[in-house]
Amino acid sequence: MKPTILLYDSGMGGLTVYDSIRESLPNAHYLYCFDNAYFPYSEKSENVVIERASMIVQKIAQNYPVDIVVVACNTASTVVLPALRERFRMPIVGTVPAIKPAAEKSVNHHIGLLATKGTVQRSYVANLIEQYASHCIVEKLGSTKLVEIAEQKLHGKTVDLFALKEELSPWQQIQTLDTVVLGCTHFPLLKEEIKSCLPQVKHFVDSGKAIASRVQYLLDNLQIKPNHSEENLIFCTKSFDDQDKLLNILALWGFSHLCELSELN
Repeated sequence: MKPTILLYDSGMGGLTVYDSIRESLPNAHYLYCFDNAYFPYSEKSENVVIERASMIVQKIAQNYPVDIVVVACNTASTVVLPALRERFRMPIVGTVPAIKPAAEKSVNHHIGLLATKGTVQRSYVANLIEQYASHCIVEKLGSTKLVEIAEQKLHGKTVDLFALKEELSPWQQIQTLDTVVLGCTHFPLLKEEIKSCLPQVKHFVDSGKAIASRVQYLLDNLQIKPNHSEENLIFCTKSFDDQDKLLNILALWGFSHLCELSELN
């Protein structure tokens, strides 16, 4: 029986998490929602991010047999997990910056956390650093601009390398920085471009494979709900001007239809 996995993010960055899970579970049924009406979450209050999470999961779960929810966004995961786990019975998996593996990989014990402004300021992240990287120098760089550049890339637009270099300029002269945590699900989409701006960095680490392993483990110990749909579905919360072009891009990720969440009962 096919498990149904719901992933959501404010934008399309969570597709990088979906891609990692799909590699491990190619035959699962996938639902993806990008809350583009509230993009980016890093610029929203914690209460708003929690309210949006609850609304999205409730609306989709009442229409589809969701077995597991993946919050495919670092910013949202730092605030919404307790509220979602209290309200819903299905397992909720969050996305957190890969601080531990980065600290283990770094030879110089000098790592960088590249994330959104919201994520780098969360006490949750400070606790991760204290727990797993207290022996390292940890540079933190929060950027909304990089999220926007990655989102534009997914829409088929050219990456603004000048703007990218400007955002990363605080790190370009730090020669001992050898490992960077891609602490936003959008950033793996820019991995090659980021590499070109930070040639001294040997390792770029994200959470995709760890999340896929966690989802696999939970599903192995879960009673799967009956599901009669074969089609992967993707939802947005606001229409796009370039919807036809976007559909062609989403088809490459395995989605043939784009529905507005408001269309659900």
